[in-house]
Amino acid sequence: MSFAKKPHIMLLAGETSGDAHAAAFVLEINRIQPGIEFSGMGGTEMQKAGVNLFFDSALIAVMGLVEILKHWGDIKRAMKRVKQQLELTRPDLLVLIDYPEFNLKMARYAKSLGIKVLFYISPKVWASRPKRIHKIGQSIDHMAIIFKFETEIYQQANIPVTFVGNPLVDKVKISENAELTRERLRNNEAKRVIGLFPGSRNSEISRLLPVMLQTAELMSKQEPTLRFVLPVANNLDMKAIKNQCAASNIDISITRDNLYDVINSCDAIVSCSGTVTLEIGLLDVPVCVIYKFSWLSYQILSRMLTIEHFSLINIIAGKQVVLELLQDAANPDAISQEMFKLVDNKNYREQVLKGLQLVKDNMGPGGGSKKMAELCLSLLP
Repeated sequence: MSFAKKPHIMLLAGETSGDAHAAAFVLEINRIQPGIEFSGMGGTEMQKAGVNLFFDSALIAVMGLVEILKHWGDIKRAMKRVKQQLELTRPDLLVLIDYPEFNLKMARYAKSLGIKVLFYISPKVWASRPKRIHKIGQSIDHMAIIFKFETEIYQQANIPVTFVGNPLVDKVKISENAELTRERLRNNEAKRVIGLFPGSRNSEISRLLPVMLQTAELMSKQEPTLRFVLPVANNLDMKAIKNQCAASNIDISITRDNLYDVINSCDAIVSCSGTVTLEIGLLDVPVCVIYKFSWLSYQILSRMLTIEHFSLINIIAGKQVVLELLQDAANPDAISQEMFKLVDNKNYREQVLKGLQLVKDNMGPGGGSKKMAELCLSLLP
């Protein structure tokens, strides 16, 4: 008696946001067509969704050229492991989630083995090195995009493309316990809550958390009743972050509560650049975006970028909606000044919130993970 082989989808996500996005559409695939086999590189969310992980992406979740070089040994091990698994299992479909430099190398290798490749969350060809789109087209079979404005870019390059919408539109919801989180953080009605969101990478914590804590100390001197909240991603060491915060003489809550409940409880947030800024924007909370690269990484990247803005919010809006503070500009004085402006200046706050609505309108109506799941299934043999 012979048994039909289960369809096999391999997924590669290199960081926390990609891990979450992959998990969301895997769950949708299981609802539509149970019985698919999933394997891949990722994190806890993919594992909980039923993906058999062969490499933990937390080991390679870094951003910046110098930071990548420091972790090059781990990245090489990851590449070797992925190639071994591609050769051994020959999946019916390889789905690459963001993390472009790594994933495009794996795309080329998969194509050399005759494996079909779907890339989800486009490399930012509109931000830097636009000519690489032609190499991308040679390495993949289909591009799934989450921002509508990217459609024309791939159509002009004759690359099969589908706008599936942004999965965050459905994902970013407060829970039934949101009011409890709000009450706990606002244990005195006179207090206002400021969010400190340093990121989910260890490199981000080391560069951004110190300046955020200095900002909180500065703001507390001006308004002693302020309360601060710092959410900690599941992949980070909670104890280490608590120890780092202990030396700060501020009223700070360090939590692993539901992220969206925490966002919803804040009057304003200072955040690292990245996907989290879109999550903050979808919940209508004003935000100041900061980021710090190593000196060398910034010198190289600043010469490669072909766009005026750095944060996703401003890129999607096509104009400055929120203030971006990079490198030396991301200092306690500048950040605290912006944060007080966001909470005290009513007209300015309303202007920022109006801009966030424009961003929300450009992210699609929802159903992104389901559309991505349907696209994956359509590409299976």
